[in-house]
Amino acid sequence: MMPDAQVAAVTAARGAISLTGITRIFAGSVPAVDGVDLNIEAGEFFTLLGPSGCGKTTLLRMIAGFETPDAGRILISGKEMQDVPAHKRAVNTVFQSYALFPHLNVADNIGFGLRMQGVKKPERAKRVDAIMELLQIGQFAKRNAAQLSGGQRQRVALARALVNEPEVVLLDEPLSALDAKLRNELQIELLRMQKRLGMTFIFVTHDQHEALVMSDRIGVMSKGKLQQVGPVLDVYEKPRNVFVAEFLGLSNIWPLQPVGGGAADTPLGRLQITADIGAARMAMIRP
Repeated sequence: MMPDAQVAAVTAARGAISLTGITRIFAGSVPAVDGVDLNIEAGEFFTLLGPSGCGKTTLLRMIAGFETPDAGRILISGKEMQDVPAHKRAVNTVFQSYALFPHLNVADNIGFGLRMQGVKKPERAKRVDAIMELLQIGQFAKRNAAQLSGGQRQRVALARALVNEPEVVLLDEPLSALDAKLRNELQIELLRMQKRLGMTFIFVTHDQHEALVMSDRIGVMSKGKLQQVGPVLDVYEKPRNVFVAEFLGLSNIWPLQPVGGGAADTPLGRLQITADIGAARMAMIRP
């Protein structure tokens, strides 16, 4: 565990996120997000992974400022966000629908946020041209958004999020509507882009393959709670509970009854186990 001073320095870095006790309750009494504590380091590609309805998008929306927590604290780059509206947070979001303006061309879509901020036209054009070159979409600058393919729209939405130079980029299942081949290509492209820019990316998905391929760390969610957080390989190889083991990758899980002497009974017979099984009651084998 890091010393308190080191934790404070990490959570105050530009693009770092700190969540403490975040809770959101909608109609009824069942929390959509239930007491989430999470620190995301600056420059990290962090993925929130879980099934539909687990609370991952609600958590993302609270970081963005589109939802208000019923309890808890959000810090972005060490700054309290409780009274900061969405448009004043150093955060941009790429939505599943991309939310492009169909009547605007690509360049105007990308530069729309800069225009709303009052950035002068020459500077706006310079920054839009630079991000289009980075994402290799300059040839579409004058094309209307409605005329773009799914992959092209995804790149334009990402360019619009990046051109404002945010501290954090939030991505809400942005690849889910694409075909499998294009989705796989863009997973690698997104990861390379994030490493090149050094920005903090928080990616939401229900797709375990996306999470395994793209992430520095993942947080697996179920029923509004974070079940496990850690580096991808650690979570895959050492799941904390049955839900994580079953949701992330393929696994065979058996009930386990320790009988002493390093042995345990399973439905397939008695196993001799070299590791300390302690009070374990389940065994998992990955293919």
